[in-house]
Amino acid sequence: MRRLLFTAILALGLAVPAVGALAHHGWSWTTGGNIDLTGIVKTVRLGNPHGILTIDVEGEAWTAEVGQPWRNRRAGLKDGDLAVGVEIRVIGEPAADLSDKRVKAERLFLGKREYVLYPERD
Repeated sequence: MRRLLFTAILALGLAVPAVGALAHHGWSWTTGGNIDLTGIVKTVRLGNPHGILTIDVEGEAWTAEVGQPWRNRRAGLKDGDLAVGVEIRVIGEPAADLSDKRVKAERLFLGKREYVLYPERD
């Protein structure tokens, strides 16, 4: 009985942080609808678990979560495409709390070129 209780507590202790990580990196924090933003990239941090861009949109700083490195490559993005000073258009799902000024990018446009990060989403 003691061993069973210990195993159950251990399993619960391991599961709770994993659920939090999934909630952050999934789509649960978004509205489910799309917005369209255009601005200038101010900061770039690419890598895992996903890339982060800060974009100046009409004087407001927005955070755009882009894909993981493999997803960005699959969409056709190359090293240097997402760089400070580049004009970018982002279509994606905003945070449910719009004061958060954060969007999970589904598609990006650099000039006239479209990069589809999540082809299964629309």
